[in-house]
Amino acid sequence: MTIYTGSGVAIVTPFFEDGSVDYETFGELIEFQIAEGTDAIIVAGTTGESSTMPDDEQVAVIKFAIDRVAGRVPVIAGSGVNDTAHSIRLSQEIEKLGPDALLVVTPYYIKTSQQGLIEHFEAIANSVDLPIVLYNVPGRTGQVMAPETILHLSQHKNIVAYKDAVGDIAHTLAVRNLVGDKIDIYSGNDDINVPIILAGGKGTISVLANVYPKATHLMCKYALERQVDKAFALQLKYLDFIHMLFAEPNPMPVKKCVELIGKSACHYRLPMTHVAPTLATRLEQEIARLNSLQGE
Repeated sequence: MTIYTGSGVAIVTPFFEDGSVDYETFGELIEFQIAEGTDAIIVAGTTGESSTMPDDEQVAVIKFAIDRVAGRVPVIAGSGVNDTAHSIRLSQEIEKLGPDALLVVTPYYIKTSQQGLIEHFEAIANSVDLPIVLYNVPGRTGQVMAPETILHLSQHKNIVAYKDAVGDIAHTLAVRNLVGDKIDIYSGNDDINVPIILAGGKGTISVLANVYPKATHLMCKYALERQVDKAFALQLKYLDFIHMLFAEPNPMPVKKCVELIGKSACHYRLPMTHVAPTLATRLEQEIARLNSLQGE
């Protein structure tokens, strides 16, 4: 099964200055995304700062998102942590809320073998009756899930998709070549959204979409329709900005940008903190430049 095609936003979680969740603003961000054409909402992932949330709060944030979306687009909920038993407990609790799928990251800090990854994901997949998106992000976790591991896991009925945040199109092509259509691939790096879709991907799980949801939706739409010139025009238009979004660790820059476009105050939970003033200025200038351009 395909959960969605197109642009899924890895949505930020807005906080008040004291660190509590600003649910009113969170609801407004969800409405902004849906109004601008975003095809799916990914809640409580890396960009949503789920690693700073106790389980009960993460469940509450996901429940709020599911209730607010009310079936208008799919909701994919982050449920993976760095040990298997905890991931199972959290996934089972989140399953009760009714998300469309779970996003499960490879274990972080606790590094394991490829066989350990297989057993970890299979144990989680066996514990729930929901579609699962594998999440491969070695820059955060310290290990890469190999294409052969993804092929093995694709045989499980509940493991239906793969978020590729390796940042190397050669890796994506290796996965695609080995796995074929057995699992859907989503880009986890906005700077190669179009190449991944043209290589057979179904869309993106995007940080960029927090700031430019309509453009990200169109970028994916054109790539899926094989309107290659239009797709690459958007990919290249936003390329410098995408790189700025990762000039400091995500989600620090993107939360600043969400503030700059007037959608949310910029607050974090430590150890996340405000970006350097020089980067904040560059982000503001680039948003102004992009907004001054004609076209999509």
